[in-house]
Amino acid sequence: MLHLHHLANSRSFRIIWLLEELNTDYELTCYERNKAYRAPDSLKKVHPIGHAPMLEVNDRVLIESGFIIEYLIKHYDTDKQFKPADDNEAAWEAYTFWLHFAEASLMPLLVMRLVFSKVVDQSPMLIKPVSKKIQSQVEKNMISRSLDSMLGMMEQHLQDNHWFAGSEFSAADIQMHLAVVGANAGSGLDSSKYTNILNWLKRCEEREAFKRAEEKGGRLKF
Repeated sequence: MLHLHHLANSRSFRIIWLLEELNTDYELTCYERNKAYRAPDSLKKVHPIGHAPMLEVNDRVLIESGFIIEYLIKHYDTDKQFKPADDNEAAWEAYTFWLHFAEASLMPLLVMRLVFSKVVDQSPMLIKPVSKKIQSQVEKNMISRSLDSMLGMMEQHLQDNHWFAGSEFSAADIQMHLAVVGANAGSGLDSSKYTNILNWLKRCEEREAFKRAEEKGGRLKF
């Protein structure tokens, strides 16, 4: 039996979703974030790093969402539905690129944005104007420009492809979903500028496995 430890509003939602797509039996334990928006210390009893997702498999604890996705695809995707075949070079390259792009390029910017928003929220009233000014400069100089370039590349790719790996849904879409939800938080993405991304997001969230994942793990909120 697989046992997934899931933290609300975290990367571990990806693993719930993939497990539902795979139609695999698993046990789920859910955790809430504390007042500092961090994982509770109880997760460190499962693995000392204390970050979700954590997947218990055969008396081992696996961490890192990308690795867990690859592990589940290798061992549980018996019908080869969620990763393109190696001999389909174009689809395989797209799948592998976007699977890594989500965490290596897109998520660091969104985490930076989230951290600075929390700094402002938790700043004492006397220094809040200063923290807001710092947040604004970081957003302008380090986040927005790079994020706009990445979103533009994604928009162009999805103009020519129904899913990130091409014509078929794959685990790359699951990996990318969380980052797109983060980018769409707040005032939301401009629907006239990012039509293809938003249509892709809608297709993802219309999948039955996604709906079951939300029922079990909660809706992502940023």
